[in-house]
Amino acid sequence: MNAKLKTRDTDRLCEAILSLRSVDECYNLLEDLLTISELQSIAQRLAVAEMLDQGQTYDEIEHATGASSATISRVKRALAFGADGYRLVLDRLHGAG
Repeated sequence: MNAKLKTRDTDRLCEAILSLRSVDECYNLLEDLLTISELQSIAQRLAVAEMLDQGQTYDEIEHATGASSATISRVKRALAFGADGYRLVLDRLHGAG
């Protein structure tokens, strides 16, 4: 974890997210917290991570998601050298964790 990100406020945000009990509750919180554009960008990054994990090419990912090569590259770097948040979530979403 990046120590620069850890504050009382970010701890509280994480606790709030962990308190959610359904997809609908999550939508409600995300709609209040984020703009539609921000939410779509975050969802797009997760889709890019899934496609990279499946071995798809930049061209395939760009065509399917509309993500720029810069976004794809940033997600790929996070998958390879990040805090393993994508890996944890992808494994759990696919029943491996």
